[in-house]
Amino acid sequence: MAKPPIDPSAKPRKAGRPTSARPRPPKAPRPQEGAEPPAMAIPVAAGLKPDQASTAGPSAARTDDPTRDAAAAPSTADEQRAAIETLSMNLAKAVMTAQTAMTEATLAQVGRLQTQIQDGQPPQSPNADPFNVAPAMAQVMSGLAAQPEKLFSAQADLFTRYLDLWSTASRRAAGEPIPSVADKRFKDPAWSENPVFDIMRQSYMTTADWMNGLVAGVEGVDPKAKRRAEFFTKLLTDAFSPSNFLASNPAALKAMAETNGESLVRGMQNFAADLEAGGGKLKISQADYGRFQVGENVATAPGQVVWRDELFELIQYDAATDRQRALPLLIFPPWINKFYIMDLQPANSLIRWLSSQGFTVFVCSWVNPDVDKAGFGFDDYLEKGIYRATRKVMEQTGQDRLNTVGYCIGGTLMGAALGHMAATGDTRVNATTFFAAQHDFREAGDLLLFTDEHWLAEVEQQMDAAGGVLPGAVMADTFNALRANDLIWSFFVSNYLMGKAPAAFDLLFWNADQTRMPKALHMAYLRQLYGQNRLAEGLFEIGGQTIDLSKVKTSLYFQASREDHIAPMNSVYRSARLFGSDDVTFTLAGSGHIAGVINPPAANKYQHWINANLPATLDEWRAGAQEHPGSWWTHWADWLHARSGDWVPARHPDAGPLKPIEPAPGSYVKVKS
Repeated sequence: MAKPPIDPSAKPRKAGRPTSARPRPPKAPRPQEGAEPPAMAIPVAAGLKPDQASTAGPSAARTDDPTRDAAAAPSTADEQRAAIETLSMNLAKAVMTAQTAMTEATLAQVGRLQTQIQDGQPPQSPNADPFNVAPAMAQVMSGLAAQPEKLFSAQADLFTRYLDLWSTASRRAAGEPIPSVADKRFKDPAWSENPVFDIMRQSYMTTADWMNGLVAGVEGVDPKAKRRAEFFTKLLTDAFSPSNFLASNPAALKAMAETNGESLVRGMQNFAADLEAGGGKLKISQADYGRFQVGENVATAPGQVVWRDELFELIQYDAATDRQRALPLLIFPPWINKFYIMDLQPANSLIRWLSSQGFTVFVCSWVNPDVDKAGFGFDDYLEKGIYRATRKVMEQTGQDRLNTVGYCIGGTLMGAALGHMAATGDTRVNATTFFAAQHDFREAGDLLLFTDEHWLAEVEQQMDAAGGVLPGAVMADTFNALRANDLIWSFFVSNYLMGKAPAAFDLLFWNADQTRMPKALHMAYLRQLYGQNRLAEGLFEIGGQTIDLSKVKTSLYFQASREDHIAPMNSVYRSARLFGSDDVTFTLAGSGHIAGVINPPAANKYQHWINANLPATLDEWRAGAQEHPGSWWTHWADWLHARSGDWVPARHPDAGPLKPIEPAPGSYVKVKS
């Protein structure tokens, strides 16, 4: 049966009428290949005035073209109408997806509270101020109130800045060249090319800089409280960046317009998936986790697990040369992360590279502790970790000495172990290298903000609720907060506002593969080392000994990174000067906590600085240091070769008294938190 013709004079249907009451107009034909896209854009995102919305597309811009087919106009209007309908439906779908996800998250929280009540536990309500920011801000505000002339001066400064802002905007409107924007949040050209977004960006940066400067400039306030206020003011101003909101992000608006809202639908689906993955708490995905599998396409260096006990697996890696140095090399990674940061891919694997240089490489792969190890402390990690692992390596290689590496907190433990060995006359360790490791925590950076008793009580409560271990996500959130723009907001914008899928990035996959930590160990680490700096003060007790690092005479190599926000370079330098050895080498690398360490020579990236002396301060050291391009690994390898004995025939994991248990990377590293 033929459909009746559509009456163009018919009135539009009223709201609430059934959609079947009148047939839909025919869909516009698909544009031919090479044809220009329909005029569908968000005017502000395109840098247009609102009255230009109907002529936003390239075709509509040429209204004076005499060759333009007038008959095409209705088709373009139909396309615009269809696009608007699609956009409206997608916006509604995005809103519903977000609302559903948030409702489910709320219900999950309620369910947990009900379970706690049924189990006879007092319900744990969220702490409104876990970092104890309010007292710090109160001190800052009191300090400002006590200096009214400084506050008036600051207000005048803000007014002057805004006058400069409007003056700059006027000159740019008149054609003055726009300088490039260094801030990665505003790299999209629209932030500079569109006057509206340019003013928005400049206004935000002016206000944020003023607010942070105001807090930083207050006087007569406790330094710790002031630093806490500075840190969280920076977090606040970062959070309110216009780039973090859909309505004020031109790149997100453009993506929404070009996809008719599908980008926002995908973004809200990503948001819902992350809420579900976090059990009702937002756990922002930083990588496509499904693209990586430990032992298959990361952590693939060949080797064997030759020892396993309750605390660690000992991995011996295959020889890559016909000869190897006599003294084996045992690496102690941090137990906060998994060891395969040193073996992500063959091209950047430190483990493979060391094997290729002729070293017999062993790695201590720590267990991902569960509640049965809640009582494990530093004594356990010393006796059952450092001492047992070194004995097994010497047994496997037939040597009475070895060299060790300690990475981050693994280096902190290794340093304390060297102090214990010095106190007991143990000489098994010939030389030790520290990657980004701290022993003096006086200048340990912003992580010190997370070690006051108020926050420690919050952490302890979380560990008690988890059965005596710190959930891996807690440390991940802490580290992410130290670089919020890079590790939180950039993914918030990309995943949710732009609707992009997380990239397949091995480093970020590893970064999200966190481990748990025993309560006894972690609380001692935070309180005694970060909070009280007992190791540097000569007051730290481990294995029945009070540690004096000045008694350590072992050859030492310290590596620090210039932009490290976890183990700041000055903190590592202060640590190097604690030890009593006459053979201490300090090397400074470019980049940060990870890229500064994992920088293979073949990459030809960054740089490093060398100075054979160890003067009183890092500034003095840097003044006398010589810069070299590329990786510091080759400098370290030369140092290590000189302290690793003669060449011997290559050792293989199946040739020693400890027999292979399973291929590397073992089982412990695959346990998820």
